[in-house]
Amino acid sequence: MPINALPSALALYVLAAFFELSGSFALWSVFRSGKSMLWLIPGMLALFAFAAILTRVDMSVAGRTYAAYGGIYVLGSMLWLWLIEGQMPDRWDIAGTVLIVAGTIVILLGRHSSS
Repeated sequence: MPINALPSALALYVLAAFFELSGSFALWSVFRSGKSMLWLIPGMLALFAFAAILTRVDMSVAGRTYAAYGGIYVLGSMLWLWLIEGQMPDRWDIAGTVLIVAGTIVILLGRHSSS
């Protein structure tokens, strides 16, 4: 990915992560926390938005797009754990997140063959 396309991709990834986490949390709330089934409506809409947003990332292949997104998702999940659920990530959470985000950077900035 060209370096000038990186800010746009990262913005889309952050937005996608927000919608995926929100949608997944809505389903979690219904099936694990006993919330109303009505939570499924915004949850499904959020998951649809997540998938649609990922199609806007300017990469030539879906698999690489999803792999790079994975690191942003993990980072977002740790922030969700801390800010929404009130549970501070421990040193293992932080170490794992740093490793995964480093992999995301390698995927995004690496020189990939066009074949």
